[in-house]
Amino acid sequence: MKKLATTVLAMALAAFLAPQAQAAGSTFPTPSGPSPTGATIKVPQGTYDGGMKRFYGTGNLGSGGQNEDQDPIFQLADGATLKNVVLGAPAADGVHCLGTCTLTNVWWEDVGEDAATFKGTSSSQTMTVNGGGARKASDKVFQHNGPGTMIIRNFQVDDFGKLYRSCGNCKTQHKRNVVLENITAFSPGKTLVGINTNYGDTARLSKITIVGDSSKKIVACEKYKGVTSGEPTKIGSGPDSTNCLYKTSDLTYR
Repeated sequence: MKKLATTVLAMALAAFLAPQAQAAGSTFPTPSGPSPTGATIKVPQGTYDGGMKRFYGTGNLGSGGQNEDQDPIFQLADGATLKNVVLGAPAADGVHCLGTCTLTNVWWEDVGEDAATFKGTSSSQTMTVNGGGARKASDKVFQHNGPGTMIIRNFQVDDFGKLYRSCGNCKTQHKRNVVLENITAFSPGKTLVGINTNYGDTARLSKITIVGDSSKKIVACEKYKGVTSGEPTKIGSGPDSTNCLYKTSDLTYR
């Protein structure tokens, strides 16, 4: 009996000391500290550096739901930059950009309604997301409601519905453009970009790496017929020479 107990103990110790298999997935930074936020932080023209603190909603920003009318944690004026920020849970409606804006090294640990929404009114405006990542987006990561171009580069996304969606049923519709460059997407996920071809939307994809999707279920580019009321209709997917501007060689699977 004593010998059996010794053997069991030795086996347990060996299992504990053995190298542990690491699950495939995105790698996020460790926040420098907490920053509970009860009201939207409004960033005028200029730069807001969050110092890698974890910002999360409290009070009216703390529901953690998927309501479409939630306020954001950050609101960026036309010309503003947000950098070095971790958004924890609850993240409310993440970040709203009211015109041209830049998000540098911004991380969403648990996406709320959306990670960021691009608003504004000018067809020349650009929202640039450079670096960072997002996890646990049950629906969309980036929502594009206004006109203009959204550029997402050097970004990782993990466990998501859509990485980018051109608004399918906004009351005022626009031609919208999206550029994805050097993106790593970790399964599970559904779609990288969704665009409205009837409004002339374009999506350019390059250097896309998809991890853990051996059956290739993640759709790179979905095409919709957008509307101003009701629900949009999905009408196709895949590369072409007009709207979904990429080649299958732009996608790497591992």
